[in-house]
Amino acid sequence: MKQAERAIYPDLQGRAVFISGGATGIGAALVEAFAKQGANTGFVDIDSQAGDALANRLQQAGCRVEFYHCDITDIKGYQSTIRLAAEHLGSIAVLINNAANDVRHSLASLTEQRYDELLDVNIKHAMFAAQTVAPMMKEIGGGSIINFGSVGWMMATGGYPTYGMSKAAMHGLTRSLARDLGQYGIRVNTLVPGWVMTEKQLRLWVDEAAEEKIKQGQCLPNKVMPEHIANMALFLASDSAVMCSAQNFIVDGGWV
Repeated sequence: MKQAERAIYPDLQGRAVFISGGATGIGAALVEAFAKQGANTGFVDIDSQAGDALANRLQQAGCRVEFYHCDITDIKGYQSTIRLAAEHLGSIAVLINNAANDVRHSLASLTEQRYDELLDVNIKHAMFAAQTVAPMMKEIGGGSIINFGSVGWMMATGGYPTYGMSKAAMHGLTRSLARDLGQYGIRVNTLVPGWVMTEKQLRLWVDEAAEEKIKQGQCLPNKVMPEHIANMALFLASDSAVMCSAQNFIVDGGWV
């Protein structure tokens, strides 16, 4: 089936959007999708080479995009970077907490230090990014925070207990913030990807057995691609989703 043309959301034009983990994979698809909607798009990543390359390509295409090299586990530094992006792009109206690390690990091998490191990259940054942008969104009369969840914990997938725990907690963060911030017109939702065919997933995990698992698990026969996730993010960021909050939006080909 031919891929449908991407919907255009005129209200995203000129809107300031901030994305974590935007240099590669799903994050890069998010950056490109928002930039091509005309949004003022800022993103961070620790991969300077990929981040610079993506920003330069989109800037040459006439998009307003800014890349900031940042370690999101340095909370003070991360919050400063978000505020810097707001100075360059305008008050942040859309925050996308995308960055995460699904590195495989066993319960037996987990150390306290590694546990803390994984929590920092998988959920802590999202809380403090929301803390940083909430005053901006209140001032401009509303906004959209999109937290990234995962079908992994819903399916009781093993092999990454800290990641599974963190992603389940992200859903809880969404529900709590939606209640606290809704009175200010700030919507908070969880975007839940299925098994997305990023370069990393294809390189590390998608073998013949995985292909068969996907085929058996999904209701739809096609692969879930990064652009499918970006399409949902555009909707949630736009005024089309004005009465959507505290919800999970699952894009997994009909698996869970």
